[in-house]
Amino acid sequence: MTYEERYGEYQEAIEAYLDGLFTAQKPYSQLYEAIRYSILGGGKRIRPVLTLEFARLGGINWRLALPFACALELVHNYSLIHDDLPCMDDDDLRRGKPTTHKAYGETLAILAGDALQPEAFRLILEAPALSGEHKLDAMRVLLNACGADGMVAGQVLDTLCPIENTEQLRHMEELKTGCMIAAAAELGCAASGMNAGMRNLAVQYAKDLGLAFQIRDDMLDVEGDAAVFGKPIGSDKEEGKFTFVDALGIEGCRAEVARLTEEAKSVVRHWADSDFLVTLADKLAGRVH
Repeated sequence: MTYEERYGEYQEAIEAYLDGLFTAQKPYSQLYEAIRYSILGGGKRIRPVLTLEFARLGGINWRLALPFACALELVHNYSLIHDDLPCMDDDDLRRGKPTTHKAYGETLAILAGDALQPEAFRLILEAPALSGEHKLDAMRVLLNACGADGMVAGQVLDTLCPIENTEQLRHMEELKTGCMIAAAAELGCAASGMNAGMRNLAVQYAKDLGLAFQIRDDMLDVEGDAAVFGKPIGSDKEEGKFTFVDALGIEGCRAEVARLTEEAKSVVRHWADSDFLVTLADKLAGRVH
């Protein structure tokens, strides 16, 4: 199976799973509508794809890991809803369409984000065909990634603390973005019961990938196309944020993305079936949105 075929198969399964959520008729149906607006809003689904691929590499039918993969996607989308709010980044566009608070109002957007986080853990707990041990493992992984010492800590550093040098910037991005990408890989390991040695390598691959992803994101905020990027270009500079472009320059960023990508690939290249992960790293390094 080619990289494109496998990615497409993963994406199709993820979209179908997410589309089956929050469909019941309720007196508070506007909440479900706002949630579905967010989770079905497009995107490449990089994080859940990582979960499914590492589950496959761990030796199980990757479809069994869909609840874990989509649990992480619910948490990711809750974070995007809240990140876009006026009290945070105050963004009007996400993936080329109005942000959730622009489409449904701030109150419902906040509540949709609030609901998505516990619903994510429900998906893990109710995952069929996976053992209680694997579910507890997955709960620990996701809780650590999105809690007070993970993604939320990164958001605090990003919005409330001065970021003035490269070391502070790296630390903030490791928490805000890197934790969730590393968790995506580790959730696949948890689903499949992957051995500790391979699991450590999976997490290292994802950490390298995550930092390269964020540096590339900062580059795109300077040199990207708004129509492709799905949000205004130059928003970081407008907000006065210190980014990797400020720290390293465009060419320095390009070199660091290349270095991290090669490092990520080297971590898994000796695996018997690493072609997908190697190609994914290259695709993300060269992405235009």
